[in-house]
Amino acid sequence: MPALEKISDQRLFGGRQMRFAHDSKALNCRMQFSVYLPPQAGQKDVPALYWLSGLTCTDENFSAKAGAQRVAAELGIALVIPDTSPRGEQVPDDPEGAYDFGLGAGFYVNATEAPFASHYQMYDYIAKELPALVEAELPLSPKRSISGHSMGGHGALVIALRESGRYCSVSAFAPISNPIHCPWGQKALTGYLGKDESHWQNYDASVLLARRKAELPILVDQGDADQFLAEQLKPEALQTASQSSGSELELRIQPGYDHSYYFIASFIEDHLRFHGRYLLPQS
Repeated sequence: MPALEKISDQRLFGGRQMRFAHDSKALNCRMQFSVYLPPQAGQKDVPALYWLSGLTCTDENFSAKAGAQRVAAELGIALVIPDTSPRGEQVPDDPEGAYDFGLGAGFYVNATEAPFASHYQMYDYIAKELPALVEAELPLSPKRSISGHSMGGHGALVIALRESGRYCSVSAFAPISNPIHCPWGQKALTGYLGKDESHWQNYDASVLLARRKAELPILVDQGDADQFLAEQLKPEALQTASQSSGSELELRIQPGYDHSYYFIASFIEDHLRFHGRYLLPQS
């Protein structure tokens, strides 16, 4: 079987919106992900923005709802959109079927606790396996940036901060900025990593940013009408951490916006152009 099985391929803004399946060694299951290749990919390898989605999402939410492909086609940036967790009948889920743990809620960590450790190695999948695969099989250059929403914003920030030199820039919409101090994060980190909170700190963007100055630019958008703002997201912790380490963080509070894809669609062009400044040759 080839490394990638193409599931769909549609023309969009002169480029191609595609979906693939493959056998993941990191996750020990069959995975699906989406890619938008801009028109420029027909002539040369192009840089990529990796998008990490939030709780309950798959790789298809961003493709269908964000409206990112028009600007990606103009700039010549590919979009790589993975799923949010391992999938399949053999993959363990939250025992009570809750939305915020298990399937659809991998939290982009490498799980160490049974029964999740055998499949929930999402950090390695996003940071290592998937880039190596798509850069070998598709017309993508090694230049990459990363972004995401909510749980995916958490994942994007953590991976970019930990993988120094592998990403040109990072951005996030309404990220879970301080998961060791919010209910979503505490539940996920306990379930995947165990009760020793010292192990959680490597997956908390605010902790990581406070430890060391970031080596790449960071853009974060947060709506002030977000229903999860105070209890779950805590952007003030990220801002405090960036100030203490002297990191380059632009945190924008957007009046009247909530946690939905309407928020993402409203500002995704800003984020793509932000990443374009670091991914593309400057004239």
